[in-house]
Amino acid sequence: MAANDPQRPRWRTSSYSGTGGGQCVEVAELNTGVGVRDSKSPDAAVLSFPHGAWAAFIRAAARRRL
Repeated sequence: MAANDPQRPRWRTSSYSGTGGGQCVEVAELNTGVGVRDSKSPDAAVLSFPHGAWAAFIRAAARRRL
């Protein structure tokens, strides 16, 4: 895929990650759900979660129930 391909996932890190790097995960919206990868190894495996499972995780994290 070309770098400007609209089908290419747009990876992002949390605003809480800071600028030091090294200890972050990145997330991207995928056709099948949400992808999660290690920012230190962007070419390694990507974990993929269905949209509903990701939403449940975010709700639980916001309530500090993890």
